[in-house]
Amino acid sequence: MTSARQTLGVGVIGLGWMGEAHARAYLRAPRHFPADNLEVRLVACADNVARRAEATARRYGFAEHSTDWRAVVAHRDVDLVSITAPNHLHLEIVEAAAAAGKHIFCEKPVGRFLAETAAAEAAARAAGVVTGVGYNYRWAPLVQHCGRLIRAGALGGIRHFHGRFFTMYGSHPLSRLTWRFDREVSGHGAAGDILAHVIDTALFLAGPIKRVVGRQQTDIAQRPLPAPGRGTHFSLGGAGDRKGAVTNEDYVGALLEFADGGGGTVEASRTVPGPKCEFAFEIYGEKGALRWDFERMNEAEVFLVGGGDGGGRGENVGGNGDRGGAGDGDGVGVCDGVGDDGGDGGVGGDGGGDGVGDGVGVGGNIGAGFTRIVAGEQHPAHAAFNPGEAVGLG
Repeated sequence: MTSARQTLGVGVIGLGWMGEAHARAYLRAPRHFPADNLEVRLVACADNVARRAEATARRYGFAEHSTDWRAVVAHRDVDLVSITAPNHLHLEIVEAAAAAGKHIFCEKPVGRFLAETAAAEAAARAAGVVTGVGYNYRWAPLVQHCGRLIRAGALGGIRHFHGRFFTMYGSHPLSRLTWRFDREVSGHGAAGDILAHVIDTALFLAGPIKRVVGRQQTDIAQRPLPAPGRGTHFSLGGAGDRKGAVTNEDYVGALLEFADGGGGTVEASRTVPGPKCEFAFEIYGEKGALRWDFERMNEAEVFLVGGGDGGGRGENVGGNGDRGGAGDGDGVGVCDGVGDDGGDGGVGGDGGGDGVGDGVGVGGNIGAGFTRIVAGEQHPAHAAFNPGEAVGLG
């Protein structure tokens, strides 16, 4: 017998473009994931700009709106508070929401600096509420697929992770001096805004980090001042606008040593010209490599080193597959079938079967190179949005 659907009352604090993204996601989630038996009611929203609070409430159907975030936290019908306000407000809102017994979803980086993040975590833990942080990129179907391959041992020991988030939203000298460029409000710049996603992905794919050494720099020292409540950090000012100082970093890079002995590099920049949203990684292990780029989020590249007779080998890395197959010669067969045997590896041998959805069959020697795969319903959560292979998300 199907259990009764639960209704979750949601409040959103901070109604810039990210707050709107959260509102849209809450409305869509029950349609994409009906098995969760969850309905969402948008109860209350708040923003310090009154017209934006009113417009967002009207657009997405919030029952109430306010310019005081405390009204959202105190609302009796709000079960979960979604925090998309500027970073300097994160800790205060988290502490208030936790004290009120509300579940919390907070955008990264959860405060401006380490001490604020630790205090927010302690408050939520003491209150016993459910929490989440907006590290959304790890949930892309092919990133989840890469994680499954690694955990199944397909790459062997991890030797190197290279991750980067290069975006040009701040590359124009007339990009407005929004709160993201202000250390008092944002805390760190590129480190908290975009490198945080790279670090999360490194932890997800390569494991705990043991040591780090890094550097940072500010490339554009002054920017035009913003108009309150208008535009985003993508907006441009005019050449004659009054300017203010940028007080945090545009670029950050670091060398990493992982707990298992592997190495890595991570970088982030908001001022490089060229990339629009190049969040990408390459990860190299003893037996293979993976790479992915958010700008082409429905594609990934896989290479696994072959072995056995003639350099060919079929390998099942899905965990519950039917067979790995065997082969000789060169070639790579990649299978992501649900309940099927893996695809033929061409000259290189049969692909790995998988009863749950992530088989990879590989034949060949190291000269075979990467194989491109495209996202489909066999990859984690893809079918909740689109059916079939290469029917992309985003």
